[in-house]
Amino acid sequence: MRHDPMDQAGLTLVEVLVAALVLTVGLLGVVALQLESLRATRSALARTQAVTLAADLADRIRAHSTPAAAYDCGGECDEGDGGDALAAADLAEWRTSVQARLPDGTASVACATGSTARCRIALSWLDAGGARASHQLDVRVGAGGP
Repeated sequence: MRHDPMDQAGLTLVEVLVAALVLTVGLLGVVALQLESLRATRSALARTQAVTLAADLADRIRAHSTPAAAYDCGGECDEGDGGDALAAADLAEWRTSVQARLPDGTASVACATGSTARCRIALSWLDAGGARASHQLDVRVGAGGP
């Protein structure tokens, strides 16, 4: 039995269209994965910046440990916060860094004094997904506190 070549002519075009469709769906999946990867990278960068900024202020508080409560903002840190000139300068520089490095970044510092001062540094920012993200670091300064 012989096959007529004209019977097979249209089938090749359908096969090509199906292959193009499968390739297109695969490429759309790759693009979606790439976009998710970029979002996750931006989110990780912001979190890394927050950790670095919190550690920076913790180091400043430890370096100027005598008046640790001088760094207490009493809530969100605003211009003019700080109990002495060095703390006010540190907080102003740090607050500028927070606003520059974190999208819609806000910061607060709350300190409780005693034989060992305890300060809580809290940062909040707008994450790549549009939700608020936060990081906080507790710092002990004084006798017995690393």
